[in-house]
Amino acid sequence: MTPPPTPLVVLDIVGLTPRLLRHMPRLAAVADTGWQAPLTPVLPAVTCSVQATLLTGAPPREHGIVGNGWYFRDLGEVLLWRQHNGLMGGDKLWDAARRLHPGYTVANICWWYAMGADTDWTVTPRPVYHADGRKEPDCYTDPPELHDELTAALGTFPLFSYWGPGAGLPSSAWICAAAQQIMARHDPDLTLVYVPHLDYDLQRFGPSGPQAAAAAAELDAVLGPLLDQARDRGATVVALSEYGITEASRPVDVNRLLRRENLLRVHTQAGMEYLDPWTSRAFAVADHQIAHVYVPDPADLPLVRKLCAELPGVAEVLGEPEKAAYGLDHPRAGDLVLVAEADAWFTYYYWLDDARAPDFARLVEIHRKPGYDPAELFFDPSAPAAAKRRAGVALARKKLGMRYLMTAIGLDAGAAAVRGTHGRLPASPQDGPVLLCSDPRGARPHYEATEVKSLLLSLTSAQLPAPLE
Repeated sequence: MTPPPTPLVVLDIVGLTPRLLRHMPRLAAVADTGWQAPLTPVLPAVTCSVQATLLTGAPPREHGIVGNGWYFRDLGEVLLWRQHNGLMGGDKLWDAARRLHPGYTVANICWWYAMGADTDWTVTPRPVYHADGRKEPDCYTDPPELHDELTAALGTFPLFSYWGPGAGLPSSAWICAAAQQIMARHDPDLTLVYVPHLDYDLQRFGPSGPQAAAAAAELDAVLGPLLDQARDRGATVVALSEYGITEASRPVDVNRLLRRENLLRVHTQAGMEYLDPWTSRAFAVADHQIAHVYVPDPADLPLVRKLCAELPGVAEVLGEPEKAAYGLDHPRAGDLVLVAEADAWFTYYYWLDDARAPDFARLVEIHRKPGYDPAELFFDPSAPAAAKRRAGVALARKKLGMRYLMTAIGLDAGAAAVRGTHGRLPASPQDGPVLLCSDPRGARPHYEATEVKSLLLSLTSAQLPAPLE
């Protein structure tokens, strides 16, 4: 008779590095019975790309997740933070596990591309988008009844502490508590848990300051009960991170360069400028330290490449051969891909006059901005008191059921405030992601992100030898 699979709990602790682990004794103890190793991510070292690689064992050229978003050429739109699992190709970890263990059950608590995935229990952030424009905190679950089960016990998912100026510990605490409840009530064979807390203050203040150490210590306290429950279930625990966050000091405005060179075009409505990807000869989708530059006419590639290579803050310009070397040669990727210098990162800004910026630029608006915007982590640094007052008035209007705009985010001042970034491959293991495992099998001096799926698969069974030793 085949023994049941060993329960496996995989914690994706965003931004965890060996340096931060020193402040997290409960988490570090995972390796006491097992091991710890540095983990090399894929390029780009951003959430969606790395998670897809961890779950499929494939590089972006195969699973297609070339960043947290990209230009959808068939739609003519830049879209970030999509949620449908159908966007991610490749053989998923749970499908491989089910071939070994028929009936294998899986809980996905906030890993990306969760919606529509063939998992048994799914939880992912999903606001209520009211018809009048209001946005309320909530989450999506499958099966649907899991929603009320979790919110009755834990309260509404704290969306506004998951991202934005209020991002902080409550969202990670809710996620960890949800994982505990699902494990206690449903006993999944595989529990995937995404824990974002370290992402916030490390981007706000940098990875070396006291805020980073404090964030690590407070998260360690939240993880303690979850780790205890996993141990009591006899589960193997794997804790890992997607990337390490390094010091940042220079925002790089690649789209403004392309605009000044008359390569990027905008269209204007109500005095506001909007990126026009349909008629632009070149534009960039900024994603931390990576920027996908889309150039419809190959004849423009030499010019665009030269301009980008000369832009201060750009370390590499990847064409087709270079993209292939990094495993990033997928049709969704930019015709050119820019890699920032170590202390630099790319803004999405394309307007040349702040008075003509679109209204969403001053909002927490991850789905309308054609690129990632870490300034959303701050109340406008140029006038923080005024930004908080505006936010307070907007919140009052919201509670009264009125329409509102939470115009609290700065533009260039917000970008200048950012002190941490990621996306490049790490220069040092101390600043890169780390992998911890409570099972002594599979111990190695180093792991590639593409090797993690095979490791996790081996840990599902006590009778299977761990690969790659």
